[in-house]
Amino acid sequence: MDTPSGFAATTAEETLDPSDWADVQILSHRIVDDAVAYLRDVRERPVWREMPGDVRDFFTASLPQSPTPLADVYGDVVERLMAYPMGNIHPRFWAWYMGSSNFTGALGDFLAAIQGSNLGGGNHAAALMDSQVVDWLKQMLGFPQSASGTLVSGGSMANIIGLTVARNAKAGVDVREYGVAAIAKPLRFYGSDQLHSCHRKAMEALGLGNRALRRIPTDAGLRIDIDALRKAIAEDRKAGFKPACVIGTAGTVNTGAVDDLQALARLAAKEDLWFHVDGCIGALIAIAPENAHRVAGIERAHSIALDPHKWLHAPFEVGCALVRDGASHRNAFAVTPEYLESTPRGLASGQWLHDYGLQTSRGFRALKVWMALKEHGIEKFGRLIDQNIAQGYILAGQIEAEPALELTAPTSINIVCFRYRGDGLAGEALKALNTEIMLRLQEEGIAALSDTTVHGQHCLRVAINNHRTRREDLDLLVRETVRLGREISRSDAALPSPLVGEGGREAAG
Repeated sequence: MDTPSGFAATTAEETLDPSDWADVQILSHRIVDDAVAYLRDVRERPVWREMPGDVRDFFTASLPQSPTPLADVYGDVVERLMAYPMGNIHPRFWAWYMGSSNFTGALGDFLAAIQGSNLGGGNHAAALMDSQVVDWLKQMLGFPQSASGTLVSGGSMANIIGLTVARNAKAGVDVREYGVAAIAKPLRFYGSDQLHSCHRKAMEALGLGNRALRRIPTDAGLRIDIDALRKAIAEDRKAGFKPACVIGTAGTVNTGAVDDLQALARLAAKEDLWFHVDGCIGALIAIAPENAHRVAGIERAHSIALDPHKWLHAPFEVGCALVRDGASHRNAFAVTPEYLESTPRGLASGQWLHDYGLQTSRGFRALKVWMALKEHGIEKFGRLIDQNIAQGYILAGQIEAEPALELTAPTSINIVCFRYRGDGLAGEALKALNTEIMLRLQEEGIAALSDTTVHGQHCLRVAINNHRTRREDLDLLVRETVRLGREISRSDAALPSPLVGEGGREAAG
């Protein structure tokens, strides 16, 4: 056999391991000390701040060709990365529904990376821990032990997993073998008009198209209208479609509204529909002692999507799809080529976890969840959910008590939608004022909010999904929002012209 060009028997072999482990150990201790301080002092830093030009330019540097000492590499990380985060670990980050991480989970991520296991499957401890975490999540939501599940990147993928199984189970044909073109009657899926956008992506990815997803109007509480849903199903059957799945939402992204899951479960059973619950916002309310009643009926779902990186505060990223019928779940994804066949014993004798999703290679997401649950216990996580929901209602009460502010949607759980009234302003001008308030709260490092549109009305949105938030943070938000609203209102010139006219930007969801 010819030796590859440039490599001789006398060539020194290389590795990525350090030549001096002692130096790495010293630096590693420093990194851990810095990490502890980073979380310990998070309240003292701005929630978010704009990056200066030289920092932005740093991220346009070309591909490195030669080595840089690890200490210098870490210096760049400290100065140019850690100093300019999104901010979601900060107690006043309420812009999007994310969770706020925890130090034990971060240690878990580090140890998972050190161990380096691929969770596609196999007979090793990480695979068993992955299955154990899925079992724990089933217990939290009242699913039977016979149900199956898989850890994924987040809610969007978890919903795709559940809806894929639903499509295959209701298609009336072997979709994996013959494709969606072989489905005799076009399938219909149903969800409220407050449904997360990931469901449209799921319909498109599943080959059904956006029009296969029928959006049902919502009631005064922004929950799916059950009567309207029942009528839509009847209309579609009469028109030659095949109703296949109803998607209940346990916490909408806009307002946190929770659909009547009990009623949806009964309707799905009567109409022979798959019942999927998008629980990425609120499924884990099931473990909260004071609020679990809000998601009663979730245990009757055929599939559930949820996010441990939200109310279990695991570091990004980890979502989970649970499916009641384990056989249907596996049948939707399992493929066994010769190089992935099981053996009667040895490394390949374990369960192949990739049979339950789209990924063959899977990161070890379970350890960060497992360690935090072991350290704190599930009861504490339930109390923290109750705490966030209570904070949502406290903030709503503060807004109602402040004449300069108004609620724009009912507060269901921990998401509060409101706006600065802006005397005499309406439409695009009022939107511009509130958008400017939001941007200045961000730019001054006070708080991170988002904005959205609910039933045609623009508003600011506060999603309190943070175990570090205190009541004093809510007081500060109300006070600073009013201050900024008054300052901006005193000068029309303070409003950016693109936001004032007809061409105002679309509100974020």
